[in-house]
Amino acid sequence: METMRESWTDERLDEFGKRIDERFDRVDERFDRVDERFERVDRRLDRIDVRLESMQATMERRFDALQYSLIYSIVGMSAAMVAVLVAVIVSQG
Repeated sequence: METMRESWTDERLDEFGKRIDERFDRVDERFDRVDERFERVDRRLDRIDVRLESMQATMERRFDALQYSLIYSIVGMSAAMVAVLVAVIVSQG
């Protein structure tokens, strides 16, 4: 193992600076690859957003249709119950 030196010469400082620059260059390259991957993920998420919006519109139409069906059913059953009640009252009188 290399022993620690007490003084830093200009040559050593220059070499140290070059090594640091090389390491940061490698880090920059890695971040460029990460940025590319995020761009791919963003494109995929955009496609998913389009699909979800389409599904949401379809589901809203279906729920609206279900709601109208339930309202018509309730109105129909209520009318039938009123008719039965009127028939019972008339038959008793």
